[in-house]
Amino acid sequence: MKKIRILVVDDSAFSRRTITRMLEGLDAVDVVGYATNGEEGIQKVIALRPDLVTLDLEMPKMDGFTLLRILTTRFSLPVIVISALSDADKVFKALELGALDFVAKPSLSASMDLLTIKEDLQKKVLQVLSLAPANNVRSDSGSAAFESSVTRSAAAAGNTAFVIQHAFDLVAIGSSTGGPPALQQIFSSFTQQYPFAIVVSQHMPAGFTKAFADRLNRTSRFDIKEAEDGDLVLPGRALIAPGGKNMILETGGGQVTARIVIPSESDRYIPSVDVMLESCATIYRKRVAAVILTGMGNDGSKGVRIIKEHGGYVFAESEETAIVYGMPREAVATGTVDCCVPLDRIASEIIIKGRFS
Repeated sequence: MKKIRILVVDDSAFSRRTITRMLEGLDAVDVVGYATNGEEGIQKVIALRPDLVTLDLEMPKMDGFTLLRILTTRFSLPVIVISALSDADKVFKALELGALDFVAKPSLSASMDLLTIKEDLQKKVLQVLSLAPANNVRSDSGSAAFESSVTRSAAAAGNTAFVIQHAFDLVAIGSSTGGPPALQQIFSSFTQQYPFAIVVSQHMPAGFTKAFADRLNRTSRFDIKEAEDGDLVLPGRALIAPGGKNMILETGGGQVTARIVIPSESDRYIPSVDVMLESCATIYRKRVAAVILTGMGNDGSKGVRIIKEHGGYVFAESEETAIVYGMPREAVATGTVDCCVPLDRIASEIIIKGRFS
């Protein structure tokens, strides 16, 4: 198997050495070099032709943001940002500029605590294998191919409800790699508050989701916040599951509330989309729409089955816009997806299918 060639860009010698050792522990990885600043990073990219770059954002001469723009636009290179928890807002800016994903450093200073990111870093680097052209083809015919797949799956399942429209009280969104900028686009596309609530489970570590929710809130007509235990699920409000925990919905006293729970050992992805969707289905039944966006893995595939069993509606992001066509592909494979649409049409399709226009 061809190895992933990685260039490590970081101005800290300690961080470069530590990150390199972590990556060299993977048989599928070859660390081909390092750079101490953005200018050197460009030179090394040209000379070494890596498949992936790990990038620190705070560097002298040319900062990480400038280098990131160059790497993603001129070289079309996948970039994983490695940044401190205190730089959460900068991380989301980097994701909007095209970074594939991020790994949170435990601190800004040189510390052996940096070793705690080993598992997360290795997992996200290995995910790049699924971004090979043969596995991640995007073309103008992507939507048509998906729609055909959905139609075949529906026919095979004998599901006659695929063309029925519902009035939604809740839209439940699941996403992972590539999700933050996708969610930003969806929320900023709503030109007004609509009479439905939104809940989101985006795979993200603890400590980042409040900054993420605040960032989304600045450009949306919805009232967006990081969910807290006991928050009411209300029309015009969007709740983002806190990183490192799961969010479920419960009813009581005629109201629906969010409950923040500790993940179980069986939850591979956190916050869990499957766990959230299952709780949404049992409460809202046919008045919930599930939306599966870009992301690695199969989180959400169990949840959309349950949504459909209770009469709900299921959207999936189509292949030509998904940064990583993993989660949407797995959702489509269940035969329960009603509508596959490009990212820039998801908000409008929610409005149309929910009869809000």
